[in-house]
Amino acid sequence: MTNSYRKSTFGKAAGTLSVGLGLAAMTLLGGCVVRVATPPPPPPPRVVYTPPPPPPAPAPAVDVEVQANEAPPPLPDYEQPPPPDDGYLWTPGYWAWGGGGYYWVPGTWVQPPRVGVLWTPGYWGFVGGVYVFHGGYWGPHVGFYGGVNYGFGYGGGGYEGGYWQGGHLYYNTAVTNVGTTNITNVYNKTVINNVTVNHVSYNGGDGGVRATPTPAEEAAAHEHHLAPVASQQKQVEQARANPELRASKNQGKPPIAATARPGVFSGPGVVKAREAGGHYVAPARENHAPAEHAVARPAEQSHPAAPRAEAQHAEPPHAAPPRAEAQRAEPQRAEPPHTAPPHPAERVAAPRPATPPPRPAAPPPRAEPHPAEHPAAHEDDRDRH
Repeated sequence: MTNSYRKSTFGKAAGTLSVGLGLAAMTLLGGCVVRVATPPPPPPPRVVYTPPPPPPAPAPAVDVEVQANEAPPPLPDYEQPPPPDDGYLWTPGYWAWGGGGYYWVPGTWVQPPRVGVLWTPGYWGFVGGVYVFHGGYWGPHVGFYGGVNYGFGYGGGGYEGGYWQGGHLYYNTAVTNVGTTNITNVYNKTVINNVTVNHVSYNGGDGGVRATPTPAEEAAAHEHHLAPVASQQKQVEQARANPELRASKNQGKPPIAATARPGVFSGPGVVKAREAGGHYVAPARENHAPAEHAVARPAEQSHPAAPRAEAQHAEPPHAAPPRAEAQRAEPQRAEPPHTAPPHPAERVAAPRPATPPPRPAAPPPRAEPHPAEHPAAHEDDRDRH
């Protein structure tokens, strides 16, 4: 029994120890598992700052407005010179304002600033009682240019003289003169203009073209535009400096109507106008100055002439000029023609004789000669005695 009891006791103790060790192991293991299950959070991702791209440069101002009080002359009639080479685009001539009058900017062939852009010509429009010039520009589409028929593909809307394809310009020989220039990218398309063919050079106003922008032209106006290139500016500057291109000089028929190259006003490729587009009318202010002088001269001469005629009519035949003039009270009267007419203020201020005959302060015009006749007659009688 004793051994059995010992074994039993030992077994119980061993079991209790095993259970305790197991619980301790579980506790230790449980603590380790808890600590491992909560790792530190990963670091936040690195943020790299990228500055925004700079804003695009604003498009240059190309719609420079110039105002004039007079309508521009009609467009002259002229031929188009052939292009100097492939890739040139025609820009039509127009009347510009400067130096107190209109001058002609010859049409010319220009290399576009980039492939794919077309030229929208400038035009004059009557706005608010004056004529305003809307400058031309380069863009992907042709915008509104007042409905003005500049010719050579610019029939009042769009451009029928050519188009871009594959980086090359194709020229419509129906409206474009390519001449003998070595250009193979050509085609022939008849252009039908549904507008009256005339030489009117402005929109609106008295006698101007009646045209409004189409939806496509309005959309083209909001596209990105490019300003005229340097060669176009040179064309304008040289035209302005040439007195022969002033309308007042050439009467609407410029001797240089078009050039093959911009800025080259002499030599081959320079074309003169065949005739003016209509009767040239000088601006009113040019005719106005001589008219003012012509009216002023008779007006200045008429004032002294009228009093002299009136004085001769009112003065009696035997009146003594000095005494009769002193007795007159009306400032409009003047002395006889042989003496210089005194100023009205001097006549009013002239002293009266010491013993003038009585008379009313303001006698009627017709009764005036009667009081003057008696003193003059008495004076004549005294002279005779």
